[in-house]
Parts: sequence; structure tokens; C-alpha cells
Amino acid sequence: METSGEARAILTMTGIGKRFPGVRALDEVDFRLFPGEVHALMGENGAGKSTLIKVLTGVYDVDEGDIVLDGAPVRFTGPLQAQQAGVSTVYQEVNLCANLSVAENIHIGREPRRFGAIQWGELRRRSRHLLDGLGLDVDVSAPLGSLSLAVQQMVAIARAIDISAKVLILDEPTSSLDAGEVGQLFRVMRQLKGEGMAILFVSHFLDQVYEISDRMTVLRNGRRVGEYATRELSQLDLVSAMIGKELAALEELEEQPRRSLAALERDRPVVEAAGLGRNGAVAPFSLTIHRGEVVGLAGLLGSGRTEVARLLFGADRADAGALKVDGEPVNMRGPRTAMARDIAFCSENRRTEGLVAELTVRENIILALQAARGWSRPLPRRRQDELVDRYVKALRIVPANPEALVGQLSGGNQQKVLLARWLITEPRLLILDEPTRGIDVGAKAEIQRLVVTLSDGGMAVLFISAELEEVLRLSHKIAVLRDRRMVDELANDDEVTAERIMAIIASGNGTAPPEAPPGPHGPDVVVLGEEA
Repeated sequence: METSGEARAILTMTGIGKRFPGVRALDEVDFRLFPGEVHALMGENGAGKSTLIKVLTGVYDVDEGDIVLDGAPVRFTGPLQAQQAGVSTVYQEVNLCANLSVAENIHIGREPRRFGAIQWGELRRRSRHLLDGLGLDVDVSAPLGSLSLAVQQMVAIARAIDISAKVLILDEPTSSLDAGEVGQLFRVMRQLKGEGMAILFVSHFLDQVYEISDRMTVLRNGRRVGEYATRELSQLDLVSAMIGKELAALEELEEQPRRSLAALERDRPVVEAAGLGRNGAVAPFSLTIHRGEVVGLAGLLGSGRTEVARLLFGADRADAGALKVDGEPVNMRGPRTAMARDIAFCSENRRTEGLVAELTVRENIILALQAARGWSRPLPRRRQDELVDRYVKALRIVPANPEALVGQLSGGNQQKVLLARWLITEPRLLILDEPTRGIDVGAKAEIQRLVVTLSDGGMAVLFISAELEEVLRLSHKIAVLRDRRMVDELANDDEVTAERIMAIIASGNGTAPPEAPPGPHGPDVVVLGEEA
């Protein structure tokens, strides 16, 4: 995309300022967006990207500055007004109605009607036509909640496209998509760009940014660092601009030697799963996690990684197999049983299954510890403040204000709050499901470094990530899943590569541990699903 001096921006934001109590989120930010381009908005979590988008779309009132859309000054009072003016947004977390059908979600509020009655056949026909254009084969009559997060994300994008926006804002749209779905999305984005649509793209996947974007604007600490042609800015220079410091810490993490299972001194396992499974969720699998060991789960989206984590934490009840914790058989009836055994679980869905947006940072951090104590024994406020202050500093949560509402924090800082909640309970097994999804390079490095530190201190970690390089960097051993089956288990060494794991995923051939314990159940094994 070439932007000549004579080209007129479809969107101009000048001198934008936004304050929250104790925080200046945006400070005199300038931004411009041209028709027929993909423009990446870059910056660390907390840099102001989401705040800028929300100021533009009327979620937040602008304190200072001017916004001009298609040559006319605007100041939207909410997302609906912005949408009606041609600015449509798809956020990282899907904000659709899970109980409604795909077709209803795409056209909600704009259903084809005749004499006041919805024309259901026409509604479904239009939806199929739209999704066909995205290369997505989905039953448009199916409830949205029955589909994967990836498909739900694509439906949200389809809805935004159908509104005929002048400006399409995609805030981390690929965070729940696999490589094929990302390719589909990029094809659609190029098509829309060719038709003259202006696309604002927010992503922490640098390779994707360089593949799809024409220009980028970098924010840091609420201020604009600069605007660049993508092809003229190296990834190293981009990351330096984003974090405002040398990359020694990141390079040190990248260059650290592969973690060796052979070098790990393993004593009695923390957790032993034998033939553990749930019908319709994941086939019976066996997995052992020792003290100080990081076990990575690798597999494509929908391969069963999250289902394994939920069974170990008791979020789902197993209907086959057995589980031992510290050598003792356990009937994992639910999360309370897991917490009593010092098992913690950070869900990938931090908004719906993790944080309570209406509570403060302090209240969210102490939630698990207070639940373990029981609500009749409230944690003294002084002790709360001491613990929260320690973890806010240790994890560098921004803003460092325990009384800030957690819903106002960036995604990366929300992830840190969720980690702090479970670390404060001092778990023996920490289950991390996509802990670095949708967060910036700096925060990702901090969390990866934290995983290493925790395991070196003796904590067992089950680590799930869609990024194979991340799994390889952190794990002592790797369990590979395909089609909701555990098909292989590899001791991590220099011979284990991302290519080898992908080959196992593609072929489904591996040397997985036996699916069920041999012989009849002994007296020291509890069959899950039975009432004790």
C-alpha cells in the first residue's frame, strides 16, 4: 500500500488523551488510517492499543483530541453509533450470544423481515452466502456455543464484514485460529483491502503482522512512538520500539539451552493419570508429572489439550481411568478437590472462566486463597494487602494499583493477575492453558521466565501452548495430542524439533503410553466417576 501525500485518510485521530484514576492511558496520540490498507497497531500490553480503539468507538469518552472520519468530525457515544457510521470492531474475546444460532448472531438486530416477521429461510440463505465467501463450512442453524472458539471468532468477523464497514477493526482476531483459519482470514482481509476498506489490525504475532500489514503505528506507555511502513522496519527494531529497551532479556531466554529431562532429579510423581478419559471429550490417556517438571502439551486447536487439563483439575468429571496425587488415589469430584490437593488451573478463557471484571485487582488475586480458607474465615485486610503488593511487584502488574478494576487492565496484565491468584496459593501442580496467548513480547518473556523459575523451585507445571517453539523451550517432556487422543510422549532434547512434532500430529503415529492400566483395578486405585 502506497500512501501518497495527496491521499486522504479515512480516519484521523489527533492529540488523543484519556485518563483513568491514577493512570494516563493515552497521552497526545496521533493516528491515521487510509482506505485500502491494513494498518497494524503495535505495542506492549498496557501501551494503550485497546484504549485507543475504545475511545474511537465510543466505549470510552475521549478527554482530549479530535477524531475525523471520512472528512467529518465525530465523537461516538457507543459502539452501536460507531457501527452505524461505518466503524465495526471484532474484539479478541468473542462478544456474541452463545445460545443463538450462527445465522442469528450474524444478523442480530438486522434480520430480514416481512410484515414484521423474521424471514428465517432468507436469514439462513444470507448467512450461508456470507460464510461461503469466508471459506467456512458451518451449519448456520447450529447454536454458536456448540462450535469451537475459532469458528465463533470467524462468525464474529463475518458479522462485522456484513455491516459494510468503512473501517474494520480486528483486535487479536487470530488468537484462537489455527494456521489454515489464519490463511482464510488473511485472504478475506486482502479481498476487503482490494475493495477499498481500511483495516486496523492488532496482533502480538509478529510474523502475521509482517505478512498482512502495509503500515504500523507503535504505542508505548500511552504515547505514540512512530508510524512506519512495514517493509522498512525490521522485527528487531519493532520490538525495541515497543518495549523501549534492549532485547538482552528476550535474547537470553531464546538462547537458553534446551531443558533436559535426563538432568532432572525426579522423585515420587505429583500426579499420575492412568487411562483417564471422558467420553466425547478426550480418549483415555496416561500421564505422569513429577516435582520440578514442566510437561508440555502439543497439538492443534481442538486436539484435546484443554480437555486433558480440565480432567486433571476436576473441572470436568472423568468417566474412565484413575488418578493419583502424591501417590494417593483421588476421586477428583471437582475443582475444590483439586485445590485441596494444591493443584491450580489458569484457564485459557481468562474472561469467562478466570477473572471477575467487576472486582478489583486485589479481590481477584485473593479469590482462590479465600475460597480455600472458606468464606467464614475472611483473610485479614492487612494480610491481603501484603500478599497482593508482593505479587503485583513480582509480576510487574500495570497499573500497580490493587484497587483498580481488573476489567480495565490490558490482556497481558489480566493474565498476570490470574497467575498471581494461583501462585498465592503455593500450588504443587500449576496447570497453564495458553498463558501467553494474546499478550505482548515483553509480558510473554516474563511469563516464560516465571515458568522456568517456578519449576526450578520444585513446582510441577503442565504447560499448554499453540506455539510449538514455546513448548519446546520450556518443557522437560512433551505429550502430543491429535483428534482428542494422546498419540506420543517425547523426552525433550536437541533431536526433538517443531518439525518432528508436527509430523507426529500430521500422521497420528507415535509411541504413546498405554491408554489404561493393565489388569484389574487394584485396591489402591479409585475409578473416577464412582461415588466414594
